[in-house]
Amino acid sequence: MSYINNIRYSIYKCDKNHCFGQMVDNLLSQIPECVNVIRLVFFGSVNDNLEYQEYRGIIKDHVDSSFVKNKPIFSLVAQSPLDCGLALELHCLDCDTDYTIDYKEYKTYRYVIFENEEVKILFAGGFQSDLNLNLYDQSKNVFNDIGEVLSNERFGINSIVRQWNYIENITLCQGHDQHYQMFNNARSEFYSSVSWDNGYPAATGIGSSCGGVLIDFDAVIRKTDKCNIIPIDNKLQVAAHAYSDNVLLEAGKNKTTPKFERAKSLSLSDGRIVYISGTAAIRGEESLTGVGISRQLIITLENIQQLIGNSNIALFRVYLKNKEYYNPVHDYFLQRGLDISISYLLTDVCRDELLIEIEGIAIE
Repeated sequence: MSYINNIRYSIYKCDKNHCFGQMVDNLLSQIPECVNVIRLVFFGSVNDNLEYQEYRGIIKDHVDSSFVKNKPIFSLVAQSPLDCGLALELHCLDCDTDYTIDYKEYKTYRYVIFENEEVKILFAGGFQSDLNLNLYDQSKNVFNDIGEVLSNERFGINSIVRQWNYIENITLCQGHDQHYQMFNNARSEFYSSVSWDNGYPAATGIGSSCGGVLIDFDAVIRKTDKCNIIPIDNKLQVAAHAYSDNVLLEAGKNKTTPKFERAKSLSLSDGRIVYISGTAAIRGEESLTGVGISRQLIITLENIQQLIGNSNIALFRVYLKNKEYYNPVHDYFLQRGLDISISYLLTDVCRDELLIEIEGIAIE
């Protein structure tokens, strides 16, 4: 019946190599045997969308060669790792006879269904559209495909508990249309067809150098009262979905808030997972400006501590706006002996003044 005791989150890294395929193979060879691989998220430096499509095709070919029967979800995120050539985040489950797991496909998308006596979980990812479209149209198409997968498996849109949103040139403005705001408008429209009585998903909205709009997500159906899903607020911050117009940018004539919770808790009989949304140095709804990377890091970690309580961090993704921030942030974690998987990624954050954003998983 165990889920939380069986789920594993790991990060693997390899040195830069002139052959992208060799780096992919290096990472795939590090995956342990005798596990059910659910999701593979690759993070790498990509120059443009033509190269992005080439690299994504290489990943698909190598993943398919490594997983002949049960093919996991995979995504390529165009963010440069700051401590390696290519990074891989692995989501997998220890093998157990107390659950069933099915690997499925819809159109070009792969997804995985986990089920035991308490819960049914849909893991999905790699949702993208035509990269030549504008960001709003890409977002609309991606959400339409997500809705079809959810509907086919009889999951409600409001069953999504964790969503990762990667947005090419996230702060770029085209006239009055900012990419992140365009995405937020499309997300609000998609979410508006259902009620969210138990809170929006935990989510990250983060930049990428290319790849258009890319979305991964987890959705959950409760089967017993032993399964509880709870949104978590941070008393030091305004909920993102309650932001005022002061922190939103125009996108056409619409201006909607980012629809996510600061964190989401999934509790089962064997423990609890806290999905930590992308978190930055924001108090109330205002960014801390002019304080430097060290202060923004400390404030970000204080915000995360408000969310997780006594839970233990299992994984961090650290998003940094500039390369020069890597050493002080890496040294900070090293000096505190934090023995967890951490990826350090170079990318834009959703506000120009924010230097760092951190997301993660905590388990108790």
